[in-house]
Amino acid sequence: MKRVLLAAVLGAIGMFVWMSLAHMVLPLGRIGFSEIPNEPAVLSAMSANLGDHSGMYIFPDLGVSKNATHAEMNDAMGHYQEKLNLNPSGLLIYHPAGAKALAPAQLITEFLTEFVEAFLCSLLLARAALGSYSKRVAFVTTIGIVAIFATNVPYWNWYGFPSDYTIAYMFTQLVGFLVVGLIAGKVLKTV
Repeated sequence: MKRVLLAAVLGAIGMFVWMSLAHMVLPLGRIGFSEIPNEPAVLSAMSANLGDHSGMYIFPDLGVSKNATHAEMNDAMGHYQEKLNLNPSGLLIYHPAGAKALAPAQLITEFLTEFVEAFLCSLLLARAALGSYSKRVAFVTTIGIVAIFATNVPYWNWYGFPSDYTIAYMFTQLVGFLVVGLIAGKVLKTV
């Protein structure tokens, strides 16, 4: 178990370094994002209408209350296409003024997320007992591919995440899992 933990820590460090480079040095972290035209007016309207209510907003909404019955939801879904035909649509992640950029808590959460990913990959790799280094690297990379498709494609499909953003983020994650595989494959070669 000590070697699994070592592989996880080193793999998480490697993934964290890669993700930092991908987002802060390479252009991968900006692909798919656009600037809002007439941003001051849009920000003012959001602030006036959403105020201090952080959240994820979908628009147009279904037009039903949070306590809607199943019948009310079905009825609203039946009319939703009409709303989509007449209105713009999308998702908005909103936070009121005062958010922190690159806060220590965010960086710690990012590293802990990568540690959990690297730990689970290392744990599975140790139990897989694969002989060659290339098979161990491929095993961890395949785990990454499963994880990458599990969220990114549904977000692209259902919520309209931009294709270029989705592809760039999937690539970034793929390389991150490859890094974990390269490191864990070395550390766990004789487990």
